Amino acid sequence: MSNIPDGLYYTAEHEWISEPAVDGTVRVGITDFAQDALGDVVYVQMPEAGTGVTGSDVVGEVESTKSVSDIYAPVTGEIVARNEALDDDPSLINSDPYGEGWLLEIKVADPAVVQGLLSSAEYSQQVG
Repeated sequence: MSNIPDGLYYTAEHEWISEPAVDGTVRVGITDFAQDALGDVVYVQMPEAGTGVTGSDVVGEVESTKSVSDIYAPVTGEIVARNEALDDDPSLINSDPYGEGWLLEIKVADPAVVQGLLSSAEYSQQVG
């Protein structure tokens, strides 16, 4: 059974999103289910801070020893940070997908949109 923490939001494309901060910023990563399906992650391609993104658009990719998977923007907004540690150690996605393996931080155009994503229970049913 995959690790699906409560208190996060999820997408059908296997990304997780944190609760928006006071300034409307969310942290985004891929779920434990996704990293497990990918296998050993060897490379991550992500946009730079300052890049505008539109919800459900492809914004990067995660490459593993067996496949390449697109990263989708779960929300519309502007990227304010990318996890530079993944440039040197992409395996953080495998070892700690909800912590050190985060991908992007996005300042959300409309923080209320996050509430419309999947809850941990809904995502658990989808991947169960």
